[in-house]
Amino acid sequence: MTAHDQETSGTDQQVVDRLVPVWLQEMERHDAGAARRVRASWDSGTLPEETARDLMTWVTARITDTGFNEDEGPDVTGPARITPADKESVHRWLAARGHRL
Repeated sequence: MTAHDQETSGTDQQVVDRLVPVWLQEMERHDAGAARRVRASWDSGTLPEETARDLMTWVTARITDTGFNEDEGPDVTGPARITPADKESVHRWLAARGHRL
């Protein structure tokens, strides 16, 4: 692993660490039981494949920094700013852990 790869991995981890709590909060509002199960998996350092796909889908759907203006849409409001680069970081992080994207 090169120094650049290590930096990217650290950056990807920071993005994931910032976004997973937001994802879990949103999940708790819709399905508290599922959120508890996912949080337990996350806290134990595991992420089942189905959960990884849910995270990947969520981060893709929640991109808020799209470069569109109000007339062009989309308007994805939420508690965290999520950029296309954040989405790529989450996807790389999941792939590095063996999840299929």
